[in-house]
Amino acid sequence: MAPASKLQSIGIQPVGKRSYELADGTKQMYQFGLVEIRFLNEVTAGRVIFGPEGIEPILGVTALESAGITIDPANQTLRRLPSIPLKLFAA
Repeated sequence: MAPASKLQSIGIQPVGKRSYELADGTKQMYQFGLVEIRFLNEVTAGRVIFGPEGIEPILGVTALESAGITIDPANQTLRRLPSIPLKLFAA
């Protein structure tokens, strides 16, 4: 998620709209766009949410995991996975 004006200023356009559940449990509709994400010498692709002005940009766990990065909460650091798990989950 990032401020909508910032995303539009770098040429990212909305391609859809979806309901998202916020940390406080409320649901909010936001537009989203599709982007290439680069960090820690990795590249992945995903959705970016067009958030309200003043929102602190955040990178979600889905983007991190798709690039083979995990969060170590004990050390508050990012860690590279030795391999990306391709596990199937039963619905």
